[in-house]
Amino acid sequence: MTRLRRGVVLVSITCLTACAGLPPLDGRAASVAQTDTAATRLGRAVATLRAGHPTETGVHALPAGPDSFAARVLLAAGSQRSLDVQYYIWQGDETGTMLFEALWQAAERGVRVCLLLDDNNTGGLDETLATLDAHALIEVRLFNLVVYRGFRLLNYATDFSRVNRRMHNKSFTADNQVSIVGGRNIGNEYFGAGSGVAFADLDVLTVGPAVQAVSASFDTYWNSASAYPARPLLGVALPGSESRLQSRFEQARAAPESVDFIDALRAEPFVADLLQGTLALRWAQATLVADDPAKTLAVEVDRDLLLLPDLLRAAGAPIREFDLVSPYLVLGEQGTAAVVATAQRGVKVRILTNSLASTDIGAVHAGYAKRRHELLAAGVTLYEIKPDVDAGASRGTDKVGSSSSASLHAKTFALDRERLFVGSFNFDPRSALLNTEMGLVIANPALARELATAFDRDVPKAAYEVRLQPDGRSLVWIERTAQGELRHDTEPGTSAWRRLGVSIMSVLPIDWLL
Repeated sequence: MTRLRRGVVLVSITCLTACAGLPPLDGRAASVAQTDTAATRLGRAVATLRAGHPTETGVHALPAGPDSFAARVLLAAGSQRSLDVQYYIWQGDETGTMLFEALWQAAERGVRVCLLLDDNNTGGLDETLATLDAHALIEVRLFNLVVYRGFRLLNYATDFSRVNRRMHNKSFTADNQVSIVGGRNIGNEYFGAGSGVAFADLDVLTVGPAVQAVSASFDTYWNSASAYPARPLLGVALPGSESRLQSRFEQARAAPESVDFIDALRAEPFVADLLQGTLALRWAQATLVADDPAKTLAVEVDRDLLLLPDLLRAAGAPIREFDLVSPYLVLGEQGTAAVVATAQRGVKVRILTNSLASTDIGAVHAGYAKRRHELLAAGVTLYEIKPDVDAGASRGTDKVGSSSSASLHAKTFALDRERLFVGSFNFDPRSALLNTEMGLVIANPALARELATAFDRDVPKAAYEVRLQPDGRSLVWIERTAQGELRHDTEPGTSAWRRLGVSIMSVLPIDWLL
């Protein structure tokens, strides 16, 4: 690059930095969740289910991707008054498009739809979102704006401290009566569709007091200083955009990846059971924990307003057992010391995270890998999921979806087989300090025991167990197969180049970004 061209680039970036700013929020109307929904179909069904449980939350776990997809589509179809929907990622692929169609069809029936999306992952969706927003009963808002929409990396160059903070929350609420909360974003890989990577994940469907807490949290984000109406940003929908959107709906339904999911919608009984007031639920005291949306404004936020202190208070300290599932595990010095101290006072600590072969972010694995020796030396049991494990795409004995490899994405933990957390929070600095998160602490021994039982029975077969060799320096990965145990002296299923790259990243001071 010549000196003149370098100068032009520098001047251009300086100008863009000086001139570009966030648009004003003048004219944005505040709105809140609808509360007069007791007479809706969902409201009547929930009232029947809650008889005898006036102060408790009913919980139905959704570990299988197709079931979780069906729950959202069928709740949208069953809604009559409102849909409040908040996500970090919403892909424009087959499952994402079918869920866009579910929102559209609900609005066509007279349902008010509020869709709040983090703006970091909306690339390529501007026309779709503008078309949805043009519907009289759909409003789209974008959280923590990406100002330069055509060249998104430029936003990081000009406003890194703000753009690096994202809204990672995930919730889907129908008629302020039923909510789905958990780890899943919206897209094929989160529901086990297609031939790419499938994420092993967990959501919960809830009724009762937790739903009102989720709605209140949604309102806080929807009306926050970081939630921008889409129309001034994306412009008015272009002529023919609705016809193009309807064509995409039809193409998504006709795609080979969608056939099994449409069959799952027809076969899935639990939303019908919910509407009939017969769905079997686990009842519990449930506490919603959520970050203040101001966390993304790149200003100092009172630590007491953040999710992590609330999560620690609501969950309490483990006395006997602590089972943790976290796909992105970057404990850092303080987190590692806390886990080590927990193990050293006699608590049985078991952790499941991604292996290097299954992770989608090598830098995160580097932040985790350098703490393994310390954890293992303290007696922590470490498991790393295998990339060829079934990622929860199976329903009973019928295979739904065709993903060829798996990656862990669930964020959950259980304490003493009594309390369970399900949500969007990873045990890493990004979740603790940069991104906003949410989740439920559920005091139900039966649900907590299910996670502990999975560690007892299923995890050792689905993951490599990492052990510290007698020399205290080297590691070995134990793989349990039908033919017996296999021992791996290096990270299984990885190349020497990838392992070298992780080793290099592990010495870089980047943990705070992970």
